[in-house]
Amino acid sequence: MSDVENQFKIKFWGVRGSISCPGPGTVRYGGNTSCLEICVGGERLIFDGGTGLRELGQTLLTEMPLDINMFFTHSHWDHIQGFPFFVPAFVKGNRFNIYGAIAPNGSTIEQRLNDQMLHPNFPVPLQIMGADLTFCDLEIGEVVRVGEVEIQNALLNHPGEAVGYRINWRGHSAAYISDTEHFPDRLDENVLWLAKDAEVMIYDATYTDAEYHHERTSKVGWGHSTWQEAVKVAKAANVKRLVIFHHDPLHDDAFMDEIAKNTVAAFPNSVVAQEGMVLDVVAIAKQQPVKA
Repeated sequence: MSDVENQFKIKFWGVRGSISCPGPGTVRYGGNTSCLEICVGGERLIFDGGTGLRELGQTLLTEMPLDINMFFTHSHWDHIQGFPFFVPAFVKGNRFNIYGAIAPNGSTIEQRLNDQMLHPNFPVPLQIMGADLTFCDLEIGEVVRVGEVEIQNALLNHPGEAVGYRINWRGHSAAYISDTEHFPDRLDENVLWLAKDAEVMIYDATYTDAEYHHERTSKVGWGHSTWQEAVKVAKAANVKRLVIFHHDPLHDDAFMDEIAKNTVAAFPNSVVAQEGMVLDVVAIAKQQPVKA
């Protein structure tokens, strides 16, 4: 069996929320919006299609033909805006299975990706894409199997709804929990279920507690969480590595450094997501936990 078939690696192509924010203040952590590439068990999975998807697409051009499964948490702009610029989707001979839950208004992931590319919003319709695109409506709680890999999902607390994912392979797990807001009086049972005993938990920590509860500019009800809540979940779910994700576009590199320092102090086995960062889930499983 090849080395690729024995790997479980996560690469971050976009780590921001809300809107891309390139510039001198975001060089180290990155300014592209949500996109993950997970290479596991010989399969390549893509989670979300924010502006980071364009960068990923450029690297994939050297590996065609492609057979890839894509999973969307939801279709807010920062998670789909890279899709019209994903060059491999325009190339005949490539294949993509595209998964997304039906929105509360009844629209499918195909309809929503199609709609953002309709004139006058975009000059090229989705139908011009030359790759073989198969759209799959995902039921909440449905399990998708790709080779040896199992992908589970659960509903998250977010305006317009979103789903989180858990990727399982040979006893190893990673949880991708973006765009969720914690509850004031308890930990979210769905989030705990997705993250339970996972080697890696990637969590929406858009704000700090101070920003979330600010007297004049409160973020309560906006659909996002904080790094402090991420730590609570990581401890309760017995997570080995916490990844702070979905950074506010107002948070420059210096601000993110401070979040990183505070998060590590509270949960030593944590890291703040940066574009280009790669996590080896199998290697993390073998590491001894760092004590606070």
